[in-house]
Amino acid sequence: MLNQILFYIVILLTNIIHGITGFAGTILAMPPSLMLVGYDIAKPILNVLAIFSGVYVFVGNYKKIDWKELGKIVVVMALGIFGAVFIKGLFVGKEHLLYKLLGLLVIGLSVQGFYKLLRKPEDKPQNAEEQGSGKASIGTYALLVLAGIIHGLFVSGGPLLTGYMTKRIKDKSVFRATISTVWVFLNTLVLLEDIQAGLWVPSTVKMLAISVPFLLAGMFIGSKLVARMSQMVFMKLTYILLFISGLSLLVK
Repeated sequence: MLNQILFYIVILLTNIIHGITGFAGTILAMPPSLMLVGYDIAKPILNVLAIFSGVYVFVGNYKKIDWKELGKIVVVMALGIFGAVFIKGLFVGKEHLLYKLLGLLVIGLSVQGFYKLLRKPEDKPQNAEEQGSGKASIGTYALLVLAGIIHGLFVSGGPLLTGYMTKRIKDKSVFRATISTVWVFLNTLVLLEDIQAGLWVPSTVKMLAISVPFLLAGMFIGSKLVARMSQMVFMKLTYILLFISGLSLLVK
């Protein structure tokens, strides 16, 4: 029971941070959730909560969506999600190895993100504005497939997808509307796979219902704090928490 209560608190706190920084909600929640309630509960619940938050953004911003990029992302990442189903089959009975894989991924992303925050403006590429033009390369498509695999395994493909989208979409409102809608489509695929895998038992449905108010409260509090507090400070805090979460998975 204590672990479940802590799980709900994790959902609340990570969605407060998500509301302030605009990212990292699920990947920040996943490591402690895995340790508190396990993969078969944490993954399906966090996946559906991400659908709810994606729909929330979609309803008010659907006119800003870049539908061409959306279609491309959904199709390519879906291939990765289906690949994740096969990969999970290779780790049956060895889930601790998946935890360590996620730990390494989270640590890598936290170090990379913190480094980018600390870089001086003159250190950044001068042609950054030009990166959104041109056709996507084989490498960028490979990045999307990898993002799909990570998303299928841990519902945490966001950081890799962000790496792709920042080069393709420069307008912040279009970026937010498009990436939120991506999760509605892709997380629905993950939901169907979770149902087929038998993860949605009555106790998990009950925990999801209890989780929703914590999600909504976190989103509300985050939306209020974002105008009052330094986003940069919270982004640094987020990367530090990601690093600690990744380490905790490695020593689990």
